Amino acid sequence: MSSGQTSHSLAFRVMRLCRPSFHVDNPLLLDPADLLAGEDIFDDPLAASDLPRLLHNHTLKSNDSDLTYRTRFLLNDPSDAMGLSGLLVLPQSFGAIYLGETFCSYISINNSSNFEVRDVAIKAEMQTEKQRILLLDTSKSPVESIRAGGRYDFIVEHDVKELGAHTLVCTAVYNDGDGERKYLPQFFKFVVANPLSVKTKVRIVKDNTFLEACIENHTKSNLYMDQVEFEPSQHWTATVLKAGEGLSDNDAPTREIFKPPILIRSGGGIQNYLYQLKLSSQGSAQMKVDGSNVLGKLQITWRTNLGEPGRLQTQQILGSPITRKEIELQVMEVPSVTILERPFLVHLNLTNQTDRTMGPFEVWLSQSDYREEQVVMVNGLRAMALPQVEAFCSTDFRLNLIATKLGVQKITGITVFDIREKRTYEPLPDLEIFVDSD
Repeated sequence: MSSGQTSHSLAFRVMRLCRPSFHVDNPLLLDPADLLAGEDIFDDPLAASDLPRLLHNHTLKSNDSDLTYRTRFLLNDPSDAMGLSGLLVLPQSFGAIYLGETFCSYISINNSSNFEVRDVAIKAEMQTEKQRILLLDTSKSPVESIRAGGRYDFIVEHDVKELGAHTLVCTAVYNDGDGERKYLPQFFKFVVANPLSVKTKVRIVKDNTFLEACIENHTKSNLYMDQVEFEPSQHWTATVLKAGEGLSDNDAPTREIFKPPILIRSGGGIQNYLYQLKLSSQGSAQMKVDGSNVLGKLQITWRTNLGEPGRLQTQQILGSPITRKEIELQVMEVPSVTILERPFLVHLNLTNQTDRTMGPFEVWLSQSDYREEQVVMVNGLRAMALPQVEAFCSTDFRLNLIATKLGVQKITGITVFDIREKRTYEPLPDLEIFVDSD
């Protein structure tokens, strides 16, 4: 990093602290024949005639009758070195900075003048689009002096939690050689990129909700995922679903301790995770009242090749939109078999999901729009009266019905009517019953 500066005795130099990388040599390709015979073997016809015997473990192609070095670039059985030399390479540039990492910087303030500066108050701040964070402040205990040609060094760290432009602001207030109090500001800019993209899909199968998370690596280094954990919101429970879990429960503690990290390769590597979410009955009622469909969030931690940690937390993941109803009518119990022309009861529950008293109500069976024969009808008065229901409360009742036809029949059109508000609510979905003879 560099920054423009005015005529000052002091100047800041900023270097990023990060771990070195491995030095990789180009693989050395060789032919096993080279280990047994040198090039000069062809100068001796007798020795050359023994070459096939010496190379009995070396398989040649049917058309490889020429054993001279004219075809040595055609390696039939190449072996290559691993490529890692054991040497480490120091960073040659400032490098990319990613969200979730810890930015660590070595800052040196140098005195390039020929005289000593005194009472140096140093401040380092990280400025983003949303906030300004103080990393170092020596105003209350300034550096007493920095000699001519000397320097004062310090290290600052910052957990990167925002994307986009960042500015490391370094300032110094000091007494120059002639006693003049001077102010030195310097600015070092860099951009924070996103290391991962997380795409989620939510699917509902009967009473189960499944969350699929696809994590893609956008960095130039491999990422070893330490943890990809879904933290469910209140009333939800989450279970990670894994393929190929064939070990017994006795091996579970060992498997958790020694489980290998999941590798997501650099430059677009992808890993998928699947979670099964379940909602408690209490939570289901509360969510319908609140209208909330928040499932939870993902906590992701990883390490790079040499162990540098990273951590991200996604925003809240939303499930299917919840339609808030003022009145909810639910079927609690319906007989599986009824007797022809004999009364039977259907157990229902009416819930007031508002913050005010609702009702009184009437419940009846509405007629079909197609004027079809109504097989199941109310046994008694056409409409059943229900009292008022307090806010966030419910009432149970039983509807007395009778069937007039054998076989599988449908109960259609169970409807609630608010007498005070003169409002009819949407009917219940059709219910199937089996009508048997006496």
